[in-house]
Amino acid sequence: MDVGQSKAEGSRSSVERRTFLIGSAALLAGCTLQTQPEGDDARPPAAGEKGCVPLAVKVDNVGPARPHTGLKEADFVHVEQVESGLSRFLAVYATGRLPESVGPVRSARESDLDLLGQYGRPLLAYSGAQSKLQPLIAAAPLEARTPGEAEDAFYRDPDRPAPHNLFVRPARLDPRPTACDPASFGFRVGPRPPDGQDTPRHTVHYPAATFGFVWSAEEEHWRVELDGEESALTPSTVLVQHTRIRGSRFHDRWGSVTPFTETTGTGRVLLLRNGRTYEGTWTRPTADRPTDYRTADGRRLYCAKGQVWVVYVKE
Repeated sequence: MDVGQSKAEGSRSSVERRTFLIGSAALLAGCTLQTQPEGDDARPPAAGEKGCVPLAVKVDNVGPARPHTGLKEADFVHVEQVESGLSRFLAVYATGRLPESVGPVRSARESDLDLLGQYGRPLLAYSGAQSKLQPLIAAAPLEARTPGEAEDAFYRDPDRPAPHNLFVRPARLDPRPTACDPASFGFRVGPRPPDGQDTPRHTVHYPAATFGFVWSAEEEHWRVELDGEESALTPSTVLVQHTRIRGSRFHDRWGSVTPFTETTGTGRVLLLRNGRTYEGTWTRPTADRPTDYRTADGRRLYCAKGQVWVVYVKE
């Protein structure tokens, strides 16, 4: 594992006693591909359909890990801060559109477990985790898949340096991911608000990582820059979600504290879509409900059709 990224994961003893809601947990990680009426204020649905198995993959995001493989095909991409202010992705494939391979695959974090509650009982492909985190992963509502548990699905690319050379072939996982209705995860596609601010470019800074989102009116998506360099990633919607990012009781072998990103609660959100930004709030009172995104006057914030990024930033 690399310095500041793939290091020890841990957890507080209180979390070890946490009860995970299996199969019915719901969180809002992206936008559905199903349009809902503006006046739909019914309680959001629980995440995951019966028999639905989305796939989540923990993906590296340091310079030697690029270019990524299979990230462009993800339905939802969550951006998380890890040790030393660096970042990783949690890519989710929910609609059955699976790439041949995804990676580089890296290790899981405690924050992933709460975040993934929104997807029912997904598969989680990752390279491994600290021994103290293993009981939490075993108790979480997910099916863990590592090279030791699905050897045939993972492979090393000899042309890349370790540890940035591990990849997973989704079609070889057992059980295999299956198509889901994204609406069951609570996000909605719909019209943009009437106001907003023209935003040809928006930049998000982590302590040791930078994300630039540059609007392409011709292609109707955001072009993503990673640490100032262009990438092939093109989300249609970006949700910059301000939340509490605190230190956990875990740290790596070099002493760097593992951050814990809180995905329940409430806070500010910035919606980026159609070349504009819209301010609002996010609310997720419990881990078994989706996140609700609203404007200051209570109108729902809809997403554009296409890939959705949720970027968690420190409040």
